[in-house]
Amino acid sequence: MGKKIKIQPISVESFKPYGDILDCSGSPDKLINNNFCERYHDKALLDFQSGRAGISIFNATPRDLPYECNMLERHPDGSQAFIPMSENPFLIIVASNCVSEKPTNPLAFITNSGQGINIHKNIWHGVLTPLTHPGLFAVVDRIGPGKNLEEHYLENSLTVVLS
Repeated sequence: MGKKIKIQPISVESFKPYGDILDCSGSPDKLINNNFCERYHDKALLDFQSGRAGISIFNATPRDLPYECNMLERHPDGSQAFIPMSENPFLIIVASNCVSEKPTNPLAFITNSGQGINIHKNIWHGVLTPLTHPGLFAVVDRIGPGKNLEEHYLENSLTVVLS
């Protein structure tokens, strides 16, 4: 039998151990373009080893809740930012590293409308999981040589529920 995890509200504080929230909450850092544009500056730590930042477009199939997760992945050589190309929230699953380098203490979040996220390098996370159409995202991540993907299949799946 798998473990059930409840989706919790996302906030800068609750998500900080795993990554950054990309949104325009709070006051802008400055006004640009003759004061017609608010700039929310440097919202994510893009961290890449032996490569460069690249922007790809992902088109993911939406999933339903409850959601069964049986695999987590991490990217040891670079962070990975997911920027939805719609206002739709999406599901995020993250986990800590334990001493054996396996994922532990999984958590689930749903973004707020219009938010993106940046997952720090070497953080275990679920696959891209939109909950509605379209599942279209701009993804900023490491482009470069070597294998920047580790997958861990869970002995017992996680069931992600709203409450």
